[in-house]
Amino acid sequence: MAGETVITVVGNLTDDPELRLTPSGDAVAHFTVASTPRTFDRQSNEWRDAETLFLRCSAWRQEAEHVAESLTRGTRVIVQGRLRQRTYETREGERRTVVELEADEIGPSLRFAAATVTKPPHTGVPAGSRGGPRPPAEDPFARPDGGERPVPAGSGRHAPGEETDPF
Repeated sequence: MAGETVITVVGNLTDDPELRLTPSGDAVAHFTVASTPRTFDRQSNEWRDAETLFLRCSAWRQEAEHVAESLTRGTRVIVQGRLRQRTYETREGERRTVVELEADEIGPSLRFAAATVTKPPHTGVPAGSRGGPRPPAEDPFARPDGGERPVPAGSGRHAPGEETDPF
């Protein structure tokens, strides 16, 4: 929605994501990210950890399934999304309010690790149905027949099979 504040959190998963289905059949993955800011103390010449933030997060539908399949406890992740405030009632009748991060994007951090990305096959569910993921932005280099247009010089893209000189 317009006007919502989007935040990004980098941290480690405290446990494996928990995948559940809602009564309507939508998948939801819940997980907690622990983020500990570090600062360098020049006087003592050492790093100091600040207080750790534990932020409960959720991912929905196909993204939830990908999270549950791909991420495990201890994985360093980057999560981008919107803060949501939710009020609920405990079994004892107490009203509680929690703030959670509803993830729009999540992935492993490649700062200290490597990852292999695989794209799952198309499921046949129309994009955007039942509030699902939006279709990808149109590829400006794609042709209607599925091929690729010539790549403009200086675009930063390479034609299929084209070798690149890293220098």
